[in-house]
Amino acid sequence: MLHGVRRVSRHPSAVPLLPSGRAARATLAPLAALAAGLLGVGVSVPRADAQPPASAAPATRAGRVVVDTLRSAALGTRKPFLVYLPPSYDREPARRFPVAVYLHGLWGNETNWTRLGQLHLVADSLAAAGAPELIVVMPDGDDSWYTTWNQLVTQAECERPNAWRRGAAEGYCVPWPRYDEYVARDLVARVDSSYRTIPDRAHRGIAGLSMGGYGAFALALRYPEVFSAAHSHSGVVAPLFAGPSPFAPPARWATSIDGRRWGVYWTTLPLAFGRDTAGWWARDPSRLAARLQRERPALMPALRFDVGTEDGLVTQNRALHWLFGEMGVAHEYAEAPGAHDFRYWRAHVGESLAWLGARLAPDGAARAGAGRAGR
Repeated sequence: MLHGVRRVSRHPSAVPLLPSGRAARATLAPLAALAAGLLGVGVSVPRADAQPPASAAPATRAGRVVVDTLRSAALGTRKPFLVYLPPSYDREPARRFPVAVYLHGLWGNETNWTRLGQLHLVADSLAAAGAPELIVVMPDGDDSWYTTWNQLVTQAECERPNAWRRGAAEGYCVPWPRYDEYVARDLVARVDSSYRTIPDRAHRGIAGLSMGGYGAFALALRYPEVFSAAHSHSGVVAPLFAGPSPFAPPARWATSIDGRRWGVYWTTLPLAFGRDTAGWWARDPSRLAARLQRERPALMPALRFDVGTEDGLVTQNRALHWLFGEMGVAHEYAEAPGAHDFRYWRAHVGESLAWLGARLAPDGAARAGAGRAGR
């Protein structure tokens, strides 16, 4: 039965729902086991104020994490972001690197992936094991869903005490909530101009967890000229999924928007997606994939997503896995024991880093330091 799946499966085209995926398991398993050695104590929710786990012993060759900011024209304000520079970045000043953007979840911020997810330590260990090295960029995305909001909120409305704003108004309330353009245009341009990136789509990918998993898929499918690969961990990847649960095909889709079924997620969702299905379908990953498949199929990004078997979002992830198979959208899908928390994400961030690294890695000639100098 589909709801009992525990393995990686691939869909290079419209193929049976559960192929063996042996090659994918063989590729990722050793790297995942290596990354698992860095795990600490789990936390229950992806909150920015959660306590980080005990740090693991650093790898012999360590990268570094840079704190930076940019002025976003799309948002009309300044936003912080972190940049992980891999171990070879300082040792090989002529070398350029592929880039992966990692998005945080609801109620999170730009520090979550390093402070709670230990991404930098996992990346160091993967590099020490011979995996391709990446620059990893982690922006502050507020509770935005990484989209242009359906409903504009004035600065005064945002600054008033309300049920959906988390944290201080300063830095959270933005004049223009165009968060997709902020990431795909402003952030990418800023990073390419300041760091030694390989500044093209073939060497740029995106990943995220929960809300950020949705953002990774939506941004890669909406801006395929920017991102060539996307990975979602525990993502809200099928927002209009309405059943059945446990999942069994075919999927049912919502015909109206009912905030009651969303619980804690129903904070900025109606602002970002709207209060009718038209706004939601316009931002739905499956619809974005269908349009891209129809209009620009050569730009379809590589897609991979995973989810924990004890995660409340597992049914909608299974639904998108099934739907992509029906559509003939190439993808990889995996399930593993775990819930919607940083214990699960720490256990699997090594898989996304290895998967993205393998797809974004340059050939030998791309290591040359052609082009402008960076930081």
